Amino acid sequence: MDRIDRHNTALADHLRSLRADRGLTLQELAENSGVSRATLSRIENGEVSPTAETLGRMASAFGLPLSQLLAPLEPEFPPLLRRADQSIWSDPESGFTRRSVSPPSSGLKLEIIECEIAPDQRISYDRPAVPGHEHHLVMIAGRLTLTVDGERRDLYPGDCLRYRLFGTTVFETAEHGARYLIALA
Repeated sequence: MDRIDRHNTALADHLRSLRADRGLTLQELAENSGVSRATLSRIENGEVSPTAETLGRMASAFGLPLSQLLAPLEPEFPPLLRRADQSIWSDPESGFTRRSVSPPSSGLKLEIIECEIAPDQRISYDRPAVPGHEHHLVMIAGRLTLTVDGERRDLYPGDCLRYRLFGTTVFETAEHGARYLIALA
């Protein structure tokens, strides 16, 4: 079993545990997230990997940051997390890749993630997982159009946008795609 298969299996197990720990049936999670029961079942069984938008819907239904869906937070953390050991999740459908730069820990308040979106993509999240969650997005390369609660901003390398999530968020790339860091507080 290669690293990607192990990661998908671990993600499937973690998502199933989150649902079970909350006493939710697949049907209840489907109703709360807007993701079909069949799709949720296939995700929990490791048959398919969720898209970025599906994970966003699940995070909202659970009321958890996306990072806690992708990897359970550990109470202890290593002070140094080498790039090779950082958790990576990819959505082949949108060309979205998310690298958890920060060590996963429930004891830390700040998290840094590195994201890359392929050219000519659009990723939309209907609602935030945690309303009011503060983000600081720093563009590294490419161009990104980010719409937060109806306000559209074009971001270029070196730009930093600080915002809080309350409603819909849309990430759109142009012909060159985008690479950026997000600090979540």
